[in-house]
Amino acid sequence: MTINARLLNKTFGSKKAVVDLSLTVGSGEIVGLLGANGAGKSTLIKMLTGTLTPDAGDAEVNGHSVVTDRIHAQTQIGYLPESAGGFGELHVLEFLRFVANAKGLFSLEAEKAIDRIVDALSLAEVLTTQLGQLSKGWRQRAWVAQTLVTDPPVLFLDEPTDGLDPIQKSSIRAFLMDMAVNKTILMSTHILEEAELMCKRVIIMDRGQILGSGPTVDFLSEKGRLEPKVKMLLSASEEKASVDG
Repeated sequence: MTINARLLNKTFGSKKAVVDLSLTVGSGEIVGLLGANGAGKSTLIKMLTGTLTPDAGDAEVNGHSVVTDRIHAQTQIGYLPESAGGFGELHVLEFLRFVANAKGLFSLEAEKAIDRIVDALSLAEVLTTQLGQLSKGWRQRAWVAQTLVTDPPVLFLDEPTDGLDPIQKSSIRAFLMDMAVNKTILMSTHILEEAELMCKRVIIMDRGQILGSGPTVDFLSEKGRLEPKVKMLLSASEEKASVDG
């Protein structure tokens, strides 16, 4: 269960969103993707999930290319997009059934999968509520559930605890950490404390490039915090960009 990206590039107009980016994420890991807004994190995740075609380069999910073998690659993937929304008219149960069916689960198999994830994420009380009527926290939890309904081996999570209250955040974090033993997880987050708690490794991005990557412990300050090293790397990147013009 691995993610391997090689020299990925993506440009929007004159903006280089991702530049010659390579990375590897192995089984049993939660790897945190860190960086300021506009660093290229979401663009990278979209390319790795096959929802956005790179201008150059390729990536493999469990050996399947997201460029030349996208459909098979996507059978390995659970994907939580940034600021997940849509399907507001569907009840939570209808939404999960729709996702299960779209991914090839039907009838009793689908219901068993939905029951499992509803129980794991405590969604029973909102199953008959429309997504559009849910609070942001409950809606986010429903979208986390849809990434897991087929129990995929590889997860891409773009800000998974966005909009959750402290108790919900704690619950989702514990759930994901328990699952990580048997999965490969690449997770973007702007909450550095979350990366400190959850991630074995971190990848720090700015301007579409990797500034640093490695075991989380290597980036911690004497007080066990990521913020000083991350700020230092981002400041150096900003200074270099100013010099380069």
